Amino acid sequence: MSGASPARPAGVARLRRSLHFVPGASDRMLQKSLATAADALVLDLEDAVTPDRKDDARRIVADWLGTVDFRGKERTVRINPLDTPWGLDDLAATMTAPPDAYVIPKVQTLADLERIDAEISRHERAGGHPPGAVGLILVATETPRGVLNLPTFPDCRRVIALNWGAEDLSAALGASRNRHPDGHYLDVFRHCRVQTLLSATAGGVQPLDAVHVDIRDLDGLRRESLEAAWMGFTGKITIHPGQIDVVNDAFSPSAEEVAAAERLVEAMAEAERQGLMAIAFEGRMVDVPHLNQARRLLDRARQIGDSR
Repeated sequence: MSGASPARPAGVARLRRSLHFVPGASDRMLQKSLATAADALVLDLEDAVTPDRKDDARRIVADWLGTVDFRGKERTVRINPLDTPWGLDDLAATMTAPPDAYVIPKVQTLADLERIDAEISRHERAGGHPPGAVGLILVATETPRGVLNLPTFPDCRRVIALNWGAEDLSAALGASRNRHPDGHYLDVFRHCRVQTLLSATAGGVQPLDAVHVDIRDLDGLRRESLEAAWMGFTGKITIHPGQIDVVNDAFSPSAEEVAAAERLVEAMAEAERQGLMAIAFEGRMVDVPHLNQARRLLDRARQIGDSR
């Protein structure tokens, strides 16, 4: 794998704690979502829209992109796969006023992404839009083939984030369930979660955790989101407004964590002036990896502060 491309869209570093799904034909749901604290909205043209409403939903989403004030939220569109009758038309309609990124479902190969890249580039040229500005957020584990090809996906220059999911993969595998009775994922789905994290970070893009489909289970959502944040995921998909604040909180450093990181950076700066790069700090030994972690935490805290 070649790693992150120098042509990666600027959105690769954007704050994405919560990416909230909005059915692509519901003005009411869009207006409710604009009032939430979600960092990004996913205007859905795929599963949330029945085949007989695809054309209407596409026109509505294209109009939203051209006329609605999204109040600083990232504007993304989940298109239908290109091997359906709707995927290419989704791109053509919504590239008149391009979103910040497309959410791409059921990715199987790098060639799939290169085809999408070429289509978006063609629309950018035709519409006079900045070249290469539109990113791709991939739902990268919905097929077995996609899981096996995960490490290659960041090689597409437009990819800015990898998300994993268990629901479509469960159907593809013939799995009757994807979690243990206690709520933890079964092994094959845990593998997909870990592989998404590793493939994204190795490729220089953001890793995003899967949706928690039980919208009533906020305690389980909180535990799962905290675990994801501890592992290194930067955010999570949400499907109900009640999930957004829980997810945002889990992926935001606490005031105590920020204060500790500031103290560590200051202590390491003083140590460096003395020619040291490993010191005892508040009862533990710290060195360069801990300094880098603290700096990343403070950068994220600044991003969150700037987004308010």
